[in-house]
Amino acid sequence: MSQQNSAVLMHQRDNGISEIVLNRPDKRNAFDDVIIQQLINAFEYVHRDPETQIVILRSEGKHFSAGADLGWMRRMAENTRQENLDDSRELARLMNTINHLSKPVIGLVQGAAFGGAVGLAACCDIVLATQSASFCLSEVKLGLIPAAISPYVVRAIGERQARRYFLSAEVFSAREAQQFGLVHMVCDDEQALQARCNELLQQMVNNGPEAMKAAKDLVFAVSHKPITADLIDDTAQRIADIRVGAEGQEGLSAFLNKRKASWIPETQ
Repeated sequence: MSQQNSAVLMHQRDNGISEIVLNRPDKRNAFDDVIIQQLINAFEYVHRDPETQIVILRSEGKHFSAGADLGWMRRMAENTRQENLDDSRELARLMNTINHLSKPVIGLVQGAAFGGAVGLAACCDIVLATQSASFCLSEVKLGLIPAAISPYVVRAIGERQARRYFLSAEVFSAREAQQFGLVHMVCDDEQALQARCNELLQQMVNNGPEAMKAAKDLVFAVSHKPITADLIDDTAQRIADIRVGAEGQEGLSAFLNKRKASWIPETQ
């Protein structure tokens, strides 16, 4: 996957940052079953990689991704129901892998993000987009539905907006995506997108890696849950565990002694 002619590239940057890159600019980074498997492999690799602390998902070329590749859709139309089920489960597996990755995932979106690409963005923890980026849940135009991506998109934009855009297949802008909660930051252009991403990375590499993982787990643990005695006790146990853990002890010691924590890069 490291070869430049691959549809999915991986780059290792400094300070524990890994990039996973869609590399089919001539096809507007549309994906098929092979690319889905390559993306799963890439995300599973960074999940296991002890050197990787933060992951960037981005694309080469003018567009983030046009969604499903036309050739792939033709093949699926000719497949049996079981073959379609197996295929859809792999797309669902990719979304779940990104969504629950043990490292923070930053998505960078430029140009078009259509169909399944909206799901990719919804599964990232933080999403930055250029002002000219556009989004579309286009499946109903083809007589289909955005099923595999729906749990993540509905959580990102809410049921009310999902009911509109799942049904209408309208294109919506980066600013609208920000209003809905799909996008966190809108940047003037790709240069500003990269600059804002670098600023964010400089902020995040100062954070405890295990703390970021635990914080992401915490969001999943409390989201959409009633505030019960069990939930309150669970949150108390989580903070107690991390306070007495090695990283928590190091972080508190560094703060109290006015020094840098051990995980902060020397250049910071």
